[in-house]
Amino acid sequence: MTINKTSENGRVTLALSGRLDTVTAPELEAALDSALDGATELCFDFTELEYISSAGLRVLLKAQKTMNQKGTMKLTGVNETIMEVFDITGFADILTIE
Repeated sequence: MTINKTSENGRVTLALSGRLDTVTAPELEAALDSALDGATELCFDFTELEYISSAGLRVLLKAQKTMNQKGTMKLTGVNETIMEVFDITGFADILTIE
């Protein structure tokens, strides 16, 4: 998985490509720990993300809990496969998906 981060005026965008799974989830968690300092808006761009596992869902849940205290979080570019995972797990009701 690759993570491309952009940050401007309190808005952080993380564009993910590849697979967000048990192996790569810690990498995203570490990127979030440093990226969220001073952030009021977090956007995940999933246009190039192919797969998400339960480990990836855990990182998203943690990020959502953090951003509930600091501002907003949204996901964009979610494909059908990943949207199905969100629907089945109930994450579609927790996350803001555009």
